[in-house]
Amino acid sequence: AWTSHMDNARALSSRILASHQEGLVPADYHAAAIQHLLAESAGTPQSDSQQVDLDIMLSEALARYAYHLRFGKVNPERLDADWNLQRSFKGQDPLVEIQGVIDSKAFDAQLDARISQLQVYPRLRDALAKYVAINAAGGWPTIPAGPTLKPGMRDERLPLVRQRLQATGDLAVTTTVDDPLDFDAAVRDAVVHFQARHGLDTDGFIGKGTLAAMNIPVEARINQIRVNLERARWVSQDIPETFIIVDIAGFNARLFRDGEVIWNEPAQVGKPYRSTPVFREDMTYLELNPTWTSPPTILAKDILPKVKKDPAYLQAKHMQVLTQDGKVVDPKTIDWSSMSASGFPYIIRQTPGPHNALGRVKFMFPNPHFVYLHDTPHQELFSRSSRAFSSGCIRINNPYRLAELLLQDEDNWSRGKIEAAIDTVQQQRVSLPGPVPVLLLYWTVNAGADGTVYFKDDIYQRDTKVLAGLDGEFKFDAPADAPVWLKD
Repeated sequence: AWTSHMDNARALSSRILASHQEGLVPADYHAAAIQHLLAESAGTPQSDSQQVDLDIMLSEALARYAYHLRFGKVNPERLDADWNLQRSFKGQDPLVEIQGVIDSKAFDAQLDARISQLQVYPRLRDALAKYVAINAAGGWPTIPAGPTLKPGMRDERLPLVRQRLQATGDLAVTTTVDDPLDFDAAVRDAVVHFQARHGLDTDGFIGKGTLAAMNIPVEARINQIRVNLERARWVSQDIPETFIIVDIAGFNARLFRDGEVIWNEPAQVGKPYRSTPVFREDMTYLELNPTWTSPPTILAKDILPKVKKDPAYLQAKHMQVLTQDGKVVDPKTIDWSSMSASGFPYIIRQTPGPHNALGRVKFMFPNPHFVYLHDTPHQELFSRSSRAFSSGCIRINNPYRLAELLLQDEDNWSRGKIEAAIDTVQQQRVSLPGPVPVLLLYWTVNAGADGTVYFKDDIYQRDTKVLAGLDGEFKFDAPADAPVWLKD
């Protein structure tokens, strides 16, 4: 396969040696052995056996590397039973595709075409290079524990704080220092910048949380970026022109149209013990003035215990008791002490209005998890830096604007008409002009167009398994549309 394409063989060797720049592991692609065999073949004639070894090794390395660029090394379905984003060869025969790359006169461009087209991917790759360089330069110092550091204080740890902030560019190296032990305005501004990049309260103080973030080793940050490069590879296919991404760990929701972000708002997601699942579905309609029906989990863990303790709880929360066919039941006629969630014969439903747990509008993309985007009466929680408050659904800020952008109907559904319909407190279903894909994803690193790198808490403790898969042995799982011979 490679005999007449040795320029491409050498190009592949260079690519796999540099695959760590993608967060991958060069040893997965026989990097050292291929480099050795290529060096030998350049100096002396090779035996048939040596030529066969090199040919097979190059082919396998290319197959693996191209597969990892396109799908990722780790199969997300092994880590998450809820995962439903598709991996597909799109009807292409992998043998024909691989041979086409080998024969190509634009070898690097062929491989680049298999790299994730998400905007965040090249930014994360640049972030990885930045933090690898920081590591090579010695990383950053560990700052000892002690009292909270506040602007205006003098402390023996301040020189280490300056070094730490300079290492990641939060504090300019050229900053003038009158007194290295002084917590001056420049250090305060740098701390605020650091806190904003790490999802912390931007108070300018170096308390326990900020100190802990500063002392995370650079090697851990490198691995965190690698994990999120892998996640970007998982969703590299079938990116539509219009779609919504919910960044679960980043507590954020964005609407993209033609590759541009046209709506970008904070979100509240599921608590760690009621985590928001990762999946993709199409949004098809929204509901104005929705009711809220208690799912079984919340009924068992929240509502029934509270009703048994306080019979007036349902009335205070504007909740009705309904039979299975929708008839209203007076809760006073029910012996709540005998009720359990198992076999519960009623439906608990909250009436529409500003008190409703879903707020005034919810955005529906039917799914088996009963998870959706919605408004919330708990607007005060959007000001928190960490926003894992819900029971799994995604509470969003500025939902009326999202409704306006999705409906795209100024005549019938302008902002004013949306608000007027909501003011009636009448439940109303409104179909979208067409389905809009919603991707609920989990990212613990992001990078801005200006190169700023943002780290987030791994609120659901998912990074460790991805990293173990990245650094572990590769296990091949054929995509659903793979040829029969490949599945065998």
